[in-house]
Amino acid sequence: MDQPRTSHPQRRQRPQAPVSQGPLSPQSALADRPVLYGVRPARPAPLAQVLRRLPAPRLTGLGAGLFAVVTMVLLGFAARLLLDSSAVVYGVLFLPVSALTALWVREADLVTAPIGVPIAFAAGVVPIAGGEGGLGGQVMAVVTALAVHAGWLYGGTLVAGVIASVRKVRRIRRRKRRTGGAVPPTARR
Repeated sequence: MDQPRTSHPQRRQRPQAPVSQGPLSPQSALADRPVLYGVRPARPAPLAQVLRRLPAPRLTGLGAGLFAVVTMVLLGFAARLLLDSSAVVYGVLFLPVSALTALWVREADLVTAPIGVPIAFAAGVVPIAGGEGGLGGQVMAVVTALAVHAGWLYGGTLVAGVIASVRKVRRIRRRKRRTGGAVPPTARR
């Protein structure tokens, strides 16, 4: 008569990697990884490491707009005082401000980045526009400066729009991956 087995079969344990005794640098940690299928894991590019160290504040829509306006007004005054109202330098500096505004705004407020950036450009162009003859002369100088330097304005707005759009697409893809592609109950009608 056979006896029924009363114990469960033992699982085979996988061999454990040896525990290192000291801290490893990222380079040595990558070098110690096993090579799978003849391909060694890629090391992050130096630019990617630098970008990870940059601050990543998450500003509200209003905060991002205020950041852009204050920065562009300060850059406008700096261009007027230091560079004799150089509109080209002001336009070149507008592009990174546009990019930072789009990168630092919260994901919920992404639509505000391409809206606030042109307002910031217009506010910052006031110090470098010049203009004489009172308020009317100043307004005409600002309108003329905006018309003449519309390329910088469109370029910065395009930069902010592209960055905000890419962030929005990445957010949607993350959400789909997290939910498994299912439509949330609030979106069904």
